[in-house]
Amino acid sequence: MNHGIRQAPFGSGGLQPIRFWLPLGLLLAFVVYLLWAEHRVHFIQFLPFLILLACPLMHLFMHRGHGRHGKGGHET
Repeated sequence: MNHGIRQAPFGSGGLQPIRFWLPLGLLLAFVVYLLWAEHRVHFIQFLPFLILLACPLMHLFMHRGHGRHGKGGHET
């Protein structure tokens, strides 16, 4: 017997997304905690290298807004 109650499809809101994302988020938080607890020293050891890696990456992404080099100046 249905009694006129319709269930919402998966993508239309309701509880289905919570049933998927909440356990997934808890699992990921648990995995991150375990990795941090066990490998904290190794992570902190490589922080200076991550900062050095960030410099060329920022250079590449931040020079996007300069326009085309050699194609002229501002448009008038």
